[in-house]
Amino acid sequence: MEQAPSGPGHPGEMSLLDHLIELRRRLTRAVIALVLGAVVGYMVFPNLLDLIMAPYCAVAEDVRPEQTCTLVALTPLEPFSVRFKTSFVVGLFIGGPVIFYQLWRFITPGLTTSERRYALPFVAMSQIMFAIGILFSYLVIPFGLRTLLGFGGPGIEPMLSASEYLSFFLTLSIAFGLVFELPLVLIFLSLVGVVNSASLRKARPYAILASVVAAAFITPTNDAITLLFMAGPMVFFYELSMLFAWLIERRRRKATG
Repeated sequence: MEQAPSGPGHPGEMSLLDHLIELRRRLTRAVIALVLGAVVGYMVFPNLLDLIMAPYCAVAEDVRPEQTCTLVALTPLEPFSVRFKTSFVVGLFIGGPVIFYQLWRFITPGLTTSERRYALPFVAMSQIMFAIGILFSYLVIPFGLRTLLGFGGPGIEPMLSASEYLSFFLTLSIAFGLVFELPLVLIFLSLVGVVNSASLRKARPYAILASVVAAAFITPTNDAITLLFMAGPMVFFYELSMLFAWLIERRRRKATG
């Protein structure tokens, strides 16, 4: 494990300059991982496009089965913009383990030795949970599309532009991916002593309300099903995090008692 640079004061304490140097080093590594992942995403984009369009095609075929499923480009730069945005998100996913690890290593100088050993499990779980969130959104997107495209009635046929659909797809995918990171964030805050099970339990009503409000803002539709798909996991993960916080506290009490 890397050791924190020593500075004035207690051994291992980092000065402001040390923090800035460390931050620059971690950001550089994270950006390199993101760029390399984006290059991979740019190369595999033709194969990903069919996968990305599948939810839209499933809905479009129900509305106009006699026509093929296509997205339109309204400007000459739109195909490149779509490919670039998709490559960036793929890079974020592929480079995720490195990015999360660099973030973890930047904050570990403030953690105890026992807490630092959770680095690799947290990095692995963050990637797994983000992927599960994206897969979950893949199931929710058709519901959102059917609701949005159905507002106009049978007289309006869906023919989305590539950038509009991609923005819709990526926004929901990233939103669900981040929502599925919620328990890891709360568990980490429990580990470092920022929150505990009692404070989480006390804040439960506000957390539920915040989950519903956040879901209403994040989801582009106003139907109850899509909102429930977003708010439900947030509330569930909050309850799960509260349980983990209680288990962490019980383990600490046994270790010190």
